[in-house]
Amino acid sequence: MSDVIRILYKPLSVATSVAGGMLAGAAFTRLWRRVNTDEAVPDPKDLHRSSREVPTAAAIQGVVFGVVKAAVDRAGARGFEKLTHSDPSPTRGSPK
Repeated sequence: MSDVIRILYKPLSVATSVAGGMLAGAAFTRLWRRVNTDEAVPDPKDLHRSSREVPTAAAIQGVVFGVVKAAVDRAGARGFEKLTHSDPSPTRGSPK
């Protein structure tokens, strides 16, 4: 990938990452409300929440964020490839 294309891809990548983070946060909150309708997402520092509930919420949040991040990054790369006809992924042996 040329340096110009790489420079063009960086802002797109940052923007899609921010949008993906917001989407993942909303998806996790919605999912948590379905799992636990009584209370909001547990804060790890809230000692009134159970020691089982906090790690469970963190595990679910990690999975949701990982899946959404991968999907958003993939969609951004595919869209960039369609627009520029250039693969946005770094080639082997080149610096990132």
